[in-house]
Amino acid sequence: MIDRDRLHEIIFEADTREGKLFDILLLWIIIASVVTVIVDSVESIHERYQNVLYFLEWIFTIIFTIEYVLRLYVVKHPIKYAKSFFGIIDLLSILPTYISLFIAGSQYLLVIRALRLLRVFRILKLVKFTREGMHILLALRKSLYKIVIFLAFVLTLVTILGSTMYMIEGSSNGMFSDIPTSIYWAIVTLTTVGYGDITPVTAAGQFLAAIIMLMGYAIIAVPTGIVSAELSKSATSENTHTCRQCGHAFHEDDAKFCKECGEELHS
Repeated sequence: MIDRDRLHEIIFEADTREGKLFDILLLWIIIASVVTVIVDSVESIHERYQNVLYFLEWIFTIIFTIEYVLRLYVVKHPIKYAKSFFGIIDLLSILPTYISLFIAGSQYLLVIRALRLLRVFRILKLVKFTREGMHILLALRKSLYKIVIFLAFVLTLVTILGSTMYMIEGSSNGMFSDIPTSIYWAIVTLTTVGYGDITPVTAAGQFLAAIIMLMGYAIIAVPTGIVSAELSKSATSENTHTCRQCGHAFHEDDAKFCKECGEELHS
């Protein structure tokens, strides 16, 4: 029987032959399961092969359920892994099938399994791409409070602009019938989406719309600048070793111990 350390190396690492074979096989199963869900949404195919697709869906779900349980078994802190990004994705990739027993149609949410394909970067040794992904996630996390403040400012701004446009155009023109509708228009205009379903007809309204359009270009650049500033500060990692103790990944190439908890890394 394979011990937990060996099983952890196979399931979580891609540096060994067995680990790489495990991950490649898993990727093909993920692709097949996503394709099955997509094909099942085509009515003509669903009517003809409903039983076969239903059977395949359960086979894939059982495989992923066993894999998820094994991942929880081999780590020292199952709850911590379950709360991690991939732990949550792994769980969400199996829940829709079980939920479909009670809520019809929820099985189509299984396309979230496509997110598990992110492991291809680790398997194919494309650590640089994985590292850049971690860069972005770290930058977004550090930018969260600034972005929240920025969004609060934008919401305040569109409320004022929408209310102003309502006063200028008034309900008599037919389109700006109330303030919520005017706020919706302000959001669409400020973000430069411009659906064109609501348009001002008065000269003052068109002038205000032009001002909001110009403001949109400047406002869109703000969150980009916030995240870019954090990207330039974020640190990088070098490989794919995963700590069994705390689940931390992407250590330095020559690391023998986890930089988060001090646990010895198995290479």
